[in-house]
Amino acid sequence: MSKIEIYTKFLCPYCTRAKSLLKAKGAAFEEIDITLCGDRRSEMIQRAHGRTTVPQIFIGGQHIGGSDDLAALDADGKLDPLLAQTA
Repeated sequence: MSKIEIYTKFLCPYCTRAKSLLKAKGAAFEEIDITLCGDRRSEMIQRAHGRTTVPQIFIGGQHIGGSDDLAALDADGKLDPLLAQTA
C-alpha cells in the first residue's frame, strides 16, 4: 500500500489548504511537522529535489509538489487515481 506524506510547518496556510483537500478526499496521510526539526527539514529538501517551501507532498514515494501542485492535480482529474493507489 502506498502512503501519503506531507511536510508542514505550524500556521502555514498552504499546508492547511493541502491537508483540507486530502481530508475532503478521505485520504489518510502522515504529517511531518518540520517547524522545529532541522533533520526532517533537511530530509524534505533532499526528497523534494531542493525545494524549501512547505508543504511538500509525496504520494507513494512520488514527489507531488506543494499545495498548488496538489490542487492542479485535482483540477485535472489526476489526484483521485493517485489516491486510489493508497487505499
